[in-house]
Amino acid sequence: MKSSVPIVISASRRTDIPAFYMDWFMDGIKKGSFEVINPYNRHVSVVPATCKDVHSIVFWSKNFRPFINGGYGEKLIKKGYNLFFNFTINSTSSLLEPNLPSLADRLDQLEYLSGHFNPVAINWRFDPVCFYQTKEVKIKDNLHDFPVIASKAAECGITRCITSFMDHYPKIKKRTASMPRFSFIDPTLEIKKEIVLKMAETLSLKKISLQTCCEIELLSALPQACGITKSSCIPNNLLVEIFGGELSTKRDSGQRIKSGCGCKVSVDIGSYNLHPCYHNCLFCYANPAKMPGGKQAGRLEGQEAGKPGGDEG
Repeated sequence: MKSSVPIVISASRRTDIPAFYMDWFMDGIKKGSFEVINPYNRHVSVVPATCKDVHSIVFWSKNFRPFINGGYGEKLIKKGYNLFFNFTINSTSSLLEPNLPSLADRLDQLEYLSGHFNPVAINWRFDPVCFYQTKEVKIKDNLHDFPVIASKAAECGITRCITSFMDHYPKIKKRTASMPRFSFIDPTLEIKKEIVLKMAETLSLKKISLQTCCEIELLSALPQACGITKSSCIPNNLLVEIFGGELSTKRDSGQRIKSGCGCKVSVDIGSYNLHPCYHNCLFCYANPAKMPGGKQAGRLEGQEAGKPGGDEG
């Protein structure tokens, strides 16, 4: 995988490396390469990991605490790497995201990252927006902490929020089938429009733009003047703007372009099977870890791809 143009390493859409696998990651940095298994054809590629070959590393996580406590960011910066962060911070929900630190802790993490690295190099992901029913008749959602998170993000100098609505994959329905009187709800397009316009209104007061991830139908239905745009979670143009240098600005053909993914080319080094994510998020398409009660919520390499899984997402 040699090229005169440096690459972007995505770490990772497939799991949460900053939360669980930074020792493994740093071993690859020390070695100067990562071996990555293609989830579709099982082909093993060697991904170069030296500063000469890598323009930027994009980290995806819901919990940067191990990354912060280990001083990994500072170590990588000292070695000469450029770092960009996709930080998913959703409302507190022990049902939807059972194994995350408290919201206060996650907001402290955001403050640390913005204070020790460039806040322009941080995407806040509020992802996904979920609607669901339990034994109560009323439909619930996970939007309750959105204004609190937005206020903290603004204080930290964050200028972008990326969101999407939950994808209702068959494996998620299977996962929740044994939960008494629980079901995820897919809201209508009109409701989704109302939600994102309200989110955008909240964010505009804090000088944060709202972007959508893989929501092409929703985006096309919104008023043109609303200011909501398509996201690029791997934003090579922005990476060059922040860090200088040269990068390919081609769109990543391995992502869900038809669904509205704006990511540019990168190399993802995670593995669904080798690096299981232990956040156990109920809505996650990429969650191969065991759910409470010992039931396997696994995924086979090569199933649904697109939005970040173990993060991000």
